[in-house]
Amino acid sequence: MAATTSSWQQPSAPSDFSGILKERETFGTGRGDDKADQINSWFDELMLQSGLGLSPSMLLAICLCTGVALGGLIFVVQENLLTTALGTMVGFILPVVIVTVVRTRRQDKISSQIPPMLEELARAAKTGRSVEQSLGMVAADTPDPLGAELKLATGRVEMGIPLKDALHDLPHRTGLMTLSLLCMTLTVQQQTGGDVVTVLERLSRTVRDRLLFQGRLRAATAASRATAIMMLVLPPAVLTFFVVRKPTYLTELLSSSWGRNSTILAICLEIFGAIWIMRILKSSQQA
Repeated sequence: MAATTSSWQQPSAPSDFSGILKERETFGTGRGDDKADQINSWFDELMLQSGLGLSPSMLLAICLCTGVALGGLIFVVQENLLTTALGTMVGFILPVVIVTVVRTRRQDKISSQIPPMLEELARAAKTGRSVEQSLGMVAADTPDPLGAELKLATGRVEMGIPLKDALHDLPHRTGLMTLSLLCMTLTVQQQTGGDVVTVLERLSRTVRDRLLFQGRLRAATAASRATAIMMLVLPPAVLTFFVVRKPTYLTELLSSSWGRNSTILAICLEIFGAIWIMRILKSSQQA
């Protein structure tokens, strides 16, 4: 991953404020030119949407330290290079898995905060305030993590940046389609006018219905998701059990051609099955 540095800039922003905008480190261009750039862009979005405030290079350093620490611990206990390599690989991937879980929980929390925020925004608009004033008042009353994202957008508005540009990267920073609908609604209303209160109330009801449907979908597919997770976790867990019980188990297994070929086939099937299951779960969630 080759790091590149970019800063958030808009042509309409005053040039006097360009020097105080915080630079953001990225590994991908976001255009998806090839697989490597797509992976780098996904990694950048993971760190941005997790809300941890860490740069991608910092997470890579943490992954490296975790891999070396876990691999060194296994080498001290078992003195086996093969299990040490496996432990190093697991330790390197573990921080990425933790950050992914943190991002998922953050997105779930933001999703649950959106309907009350929309209702409060509609009530603020009923008093005759402008969209910018209503959004600023709601941002001050909304708790984190959604409140922090709204305060960032309202802070840009206070700097003189137009509302459309201030809300432009809000969906990207959270990874939620609902906020993209909100930004589009506020932008269109500001440009064309209309009854923003009715639109916000309808959008709030739509979001609540969507969250209710997602909850029912998760409850209906809980058994399938648990089975998929068990299928992915069980083979590495069984291998770990035998390696811990007998440190030379993996070495003896790979010493023969039959054991080596069977292990390689099992690893390939495990990777293929994991990709297949993740695609099925992702497609069912999008549907």
